[in-house]
Amino acid sequence: MSDWRSRALRPYKRATQSRNGRRPEPAPEHSLEPRHREEPVPPAELSVVDAAVYRDGRRVSTPSTLAEAYRRLPDEPDAMAWIGMYRPAEEQLLAAAEVFGLHELAVEDAIVAHQRPKLERYGDTLFVVLRAARYRDETEDVDFGELHVFVNPDFVLTVRHSEAPDLSAVRRRMEEDPELLRRGTEAVLYAILDAVVDGYAPVVAGLQNDIDEIETEVFGGDPKVSRRIYELSREVVEFQRATRPLLKMLQGLSAGFAKYGTDEELQRYLRDVDDHATTTVERVDGFRQMLADILAVNGTLVTQQQNAEMKLLAEAGHAQNEEIKKISAWAAILFAPTLVGTIYGMNFVHMPELSWVLGYPFALLLMAAVCVSLFVVFKRRDWL
Repeated sequence: MSDWRSRALRPYKRATQSRNGRRPEPAPEHSLEPRHREEPVPPAELSVVDAAVYRDGRRVSTPSTLAEAYRRLPDEPDAMAWIGMYRPAEEQLLAAAEVFGLHELAVEDAIVAHQRPKLERYGDTLFVVLRAARYRDETEDVDFGELHVFVNPDFVLTVRHSEAPDLSAVRRRMEEDPELLRRGTEAVLYAILDAVVDGYAPVVAGLQNDIDEIETEVFGGDPKVSRRIYELSREVVEFQRATRPLLKMLQGLSAGFAKYGTDEELQRYLRDVDDHATTTVERVDGFRQMLADILAVNGTLVTQQQNAEMKLLAEAGHAQNEEIKKISAWAAILFAPTLVGTIYGMNFVHMPELSWVLGYPFALLLMAAVCVSLFVVFKRRDWL
């Protein structure tokens, strides 16, 4: 093992030793902890999508190995290497880092992935983390990717952890424009930045379309719209995390123009990328505010709908109570003569009213009087 790799792995070896001297369980997949493998480690070239050496803006060779690409640089004056890797395994990336002498902290970030966009300089090598995004129409969601770029005056090493962005299109564009490519590795970095930022435009358009659909659903009373607002809000927040740090990164690159003698044409190129990134960030910030407003409006509409439903229930309950009162009042009125008739219908021998001549008229008069009295009482209380 080389001295560089030993230094890179030494902190992780110490961290994985327990107090009793025993080694713990194997480290997770994304870690610099070396693991014993029964199968041979695949060569780094298996993860290389494309590798080329350029001189004066044109491809002069396509090396088969990373070591060959690095060895060709001294043989080609004013040449640079551009190597693209796609989802390399830990050992493959370590091998590439050993060839190009990359800093162990930057390599650790590239292995672990899931980093926030950032810009760091290690000596004469610039380490850039970018979050690409693409909108998927079939599922109406945003797919986020991650890209790590190592930029040195002699080489550019890109490490993609997702499908986006399509760096092959960037390479074709640069090879078709030798005037731009001959400006060196900084031109490649700015072309990658431009591709990532331009890739945000379809995402912005897709999110805008989703928000328009949500507004229609909100005022249409769709009960599932609250869940969609929440899911879209999460995507917008994730999009903000991918785009907002870009402004600080681009400002950092602009601050180093004079110190590192950046070409004037590349300075204008970077300012154009900065303008597009600023526009994207402003649009995304607006989306978040719009979704917050839509959520508030949806809450108000839901509350109004609930109040209307409660009002209808209350009115129905009131009407039902009025009907019950009427039924109860008439039941009480009809109960009075029934009670009198029931008493006189018992036919006991010793009932004084049975032999009374006026008993029958008196009973009828009593029934009528009670009914009229109850009717007047219920009428005054608005039961009838």
